[in-house]
Amino acid sequence: MGITHHPAATAVPPTLFISDADVGQLADWASAVQALRQAYASAIDPAMVPPRSMARGDGLWLRALTAVSPSGGHLGCKLISASVTHRRASYLISLFDQTTMGLTALIDGNRITGIRTAATAAVAVDRAAPRRPLRVAVIGSGFEARGLLLALASVRELAGVKVFSPTPASRERFAADMRSQASLDVAPTASAQDAVQGADVVLCAARSRDESPVLQGEWLEPGMTVVSIGSTLPEQREVDEQVLARAHLIVADMVDEVAHDTGDMLAASRARVDVSSKLVSLGDFVAGKAVRQQATDIVVYKSVGSALQDVITAEMLLARAREQGVGTPLAHSIVPVSK
Repeated sequence: MGITHHPAATAVPPTLFISDADVGQLADWASAVQALRQAYASAIDPAMVPPRSMARGDGLWLRALTAVSPSGGHLGCKLISASVTHRRASYLISLFDQTTMGLTALIDGNRITGIRTAATAAVAVDRAAPRRPLRVAVIGSGFEARGLLLALASVRELAGVKVFSPTPASRERFAADMRSQASLDVAPTASAQDAVQGADVVLCAARSRDESPVLQGEWLEPGMTVVSIGSTLPEQREVDEQVLARAHLIVADMVDEVAHDTGDMLAASRARVDVSSKLVSLGDFVAGKAVRQQATDIVVYKSVGSALQDVITAEMLLARAREQGVGTPLAHSIVPVSK
């Protein structure tokens, strides 16, 4: 049986491979926050950012997130392969030119995942939090917690930071690193409740080993802004039902997925918390279509991650890579064909 060969389309530049080390060289927090703020202020048809899909095997899964950039530049996909059994994961972002359909770039998405999560949270907090130096509580001391704090510090002045992590050495190390690397006044605390007390913003980037919530709604004070990035699957928990019950607005990067695919929201729904009436999209929040009505209102930003965030961040990094001559052009690539 013969195979029909379609004539090649107009020649396109070689695909650029951008490594994880390249990403570290190219990225900065303020630029990532600005790119994502601009994207979320754009008109985004839901069809441009469809729900993620996941193929599951025995102790492993492959997740796919796709999006069309509102910039008009690229459409892209992030693939995440993960093995719970072997405790390993890989991240790959591909960008295709919206005009030629050429494969413009392949990017190691490991560091981008943390960058886009933290930078998008900073967009939400910058919109929600009062216009004054912010008192910040951080629950968690890992990579995600560090990113959340650094991204926020790139766009807002911080009056002080308190951090809690269950392991004393971890929270002490986090505080010391933030003081030395970013000149941030960070104090470790003996409990999550102590960290939260008096804060304007609570950054949650931690889950307990038994998936019991690490943030309790009874600790919250009027006017607080809460960020929760640690519960992205039905079996995961980070905040309790009262956090969502006390929230006046629940801002979501992916509304349907936050509502139906996160353990925190599912638990709140089982507890008969009316979360649906509080849920708004991050795009509507950034555009001012949904707002904090009173200064005492509690706002929760709940994130599962979005391909839009990956593609926008990757586009920004690609532009910088081209300007700075960073990355490795591939000898061979996908050739677009006429259809």
